Amino acid sequence: MRTIDLRSDTVTQPTPEMRRAMAEAEVGDDVYGEDPTVNRLEAVAAARLGKEAAAFVASGTMANLTSALTHCQRGDEMLVGDRAHVFLNEVGAVSALGGIHVRTVRNTPRGMLDPEEAEAAVRRPGIHQPRTALVCLENTHNWCGGAVLDTEDTAAIAQVAQRHGAALHIDGARIFNAAVALKVPAAELARAADTVSFCLSKGLSCPVGSLVCGTRETIARVRKHRKMVGGGMRQAGILAAAGLVALDTMVDRLAEDHANARRLALGLARLQGLALDGDSVQTNIVAFEVVAMRAEEFMAQLKERGVLTSYLGGRRVRMVTHYGIVAVDIDEALTVVEAVVRQRDGRRG
Repeated sequence: MRTIDLRSDTVTQPTPEMRRAMAEAEVGDDVYGEDPTVNRLEAVAAARLGKEAAAFVASGTMANLTSALTHCQRGDEMLVGDRAHVFLNEVGAVSALGGIHVRTVRNTPRGMLDPEEAEAAVRRPGIHQPRTALVCLENTHNWCGGAVLDTEDTAAIAQVAQRHGAALHIDGARIFNAAVALKVPAAELARAADTVSFCLSKGLSCPVGSLVCGTRETIARVRKHRKMVGGGMRQAGILAAAGLVALDTMVDRLAEDHANARRLALGLARLQGLALDGDSVQTNIVAFEVVAMRAEEFMAQLKERGVLTSYLGGRRVRMVTHYGIVAVDIDEALTVVEAVVRQRDGRRG
């Protein structure tokens, strides 16, 4: 039985071109700044995001952690959305390792922070309160179904941060998905941010790695914090080589993932027993509610038939399209979902 893996775009396999580039990569010791392939990747990444410099790190979690450590001192506070990945899915690293207090602001259904609510959450100077040193946005927003923030959204929150002397970090794990969906350069979406990170190992299909981009001074501090948390890599050009191929060949093809996600969402929306607005899907993440049965039971039955999904809690389930998933896989997955839902309805009857 063939498996259709829709759990995440992290399950992607590197392309043949990536494998060749990795095998042939020119390498050196990156901790000494001597790996030429890493250096090229960082320069290309910084240019693509419109920043002065970039640092190659092992993961998206490390990217967010080193950015937070760079902007905040121990005892400072950062504002994040209440459904943010850095809050829900990164093991409380900024608090456990950085001594940073996290305060949440409500995420709207489209992953935005309401500027007035963010403004109200900023701490006023005083001996009884931590300093609000950082505001964090997420684009696209994982827990909000791959929702996209545009330039105006980011600028509105950047203005709040600037008024209070705080920095703005964008967790842009999938920022290239946002750029493709909006048909704008990623640099435009990152312009107002002091730091922005993005993942190579999600929709861009690399085996490992993320980048943090910002000013030269800021990225120098990110590098020090990367070393502090054990992220200093040596001949990392073998990994960086795949990133160079990804930025050259894999960004524009994200539109295929978006088209497949819309195909999937519209198909799911037609099925009784599931709840979602098929037209609301903007990128490659399809989140929906299972109302016909327990979500865990629904997922288990799909798995038995070769379709893998992710659990979002309660009745919510997630499917993610990516490199390696094509339209015929979407149609096959929909056939399996329909069979599971109808079987449940038959039992009820």
